[in-house]
Amino acid sequence: MAMATRNEGSKVNSNINVTPMVDVMLVLLIIFMVITPMLNNKVNVDLPKTDSATVMEDANKEDAVTIAVTRDGTTFLGGDKVSLDDLGPKISAKLENKTNKQVFMRADARANYGKVMDAVDGVRAAGVSQLGLLTEKREQAEPVTTKK
Repeated sequence: MAMATRNEGSKVNSNINVTPMVDVMLVLLIIFMVITPMLNNKVNVDLPKTDSATVMEDANKEDAVTIAVTRDGTTFLGGDKVSLDDLGPKISAKLENKTNKQVFMRADARANYGKVMDAVDGVRAAGVSQLGLLTEKREQAEPVTTKK
């Protein structure tokens, strides 16, 4: 009489299928690549539109000192809310170890001009000689032709 034995354990596939994991990782990579440039501007302001805007590449750097003035007159240094009295000393502290003493300002198009000038005065009080005012380039509309 022969004894029947089960040999199922030798047929077990112990390989890990990494294809779904790679798919998920690629989707996450694409999402982070799309979202990362949006994180640079921590304070949302509606920049004024101009015809002769020039590109300021240094404003997009991670260590750039950026001031934002919102529509209601609130002043931000980077992503932190600051008062106008504290603006000068805080900018001086940020620029202390830098060779490039340039500051960039993002002011809302509908912000009170006096509040923007107060922020500029705070920047000048910190000893900054180069202040970049950030704007957006206006889209050129196609000329309208009329038939006579």
